[in-house]
Amino acid sequence: MKIELFAICDFAADYAGKLVVVGIFDSLNAHQVPVVHPNLSVAIKIRFIKIEEGEKKVRFSISNADGGTVLPPIEMPITAHVPEDLPSATVNLVLNIGGIQFANFGEHSVDLALDGRHEASIPLFVRRIV
Repeated sequence: MKIELFAICDFAADYAGKLVVVGIFDSLNAHQVPVVHPNLSVAIKIRFIKIEEGEKKVRFSISNADGGTVLPPIEMPITAHVPEDLPSATVNLVLNIGGIQFANFGEHSVDLALDGRHEASIPLFVRRIV
């Protein structure tokens, strides 16, 4: 299993297996907190090989620098299937999160786990602008 894409963006969608991703970012700029992002999307593309086929459970969460919960874990089942004529195949995941609130400035962690095992993290910085 390989994470090929894990990105925070303004918009993401899966159209018939094609992952559309617009406006990848890693920082939110604000004059004060709390700051609310009206529509945060996360795009994920995971590649599986034949022996990894089957049902999986994906867990996604966001926490602040102190380990506090910004977004409680979201768990979802996925099915990894590799066609007979291919050595590997991908599963696209799109999470659209409306109205997420960040109470603190600083680094936040966007985390991805598969079947209970941490697979990837990306930072999201909430920065003060003056």
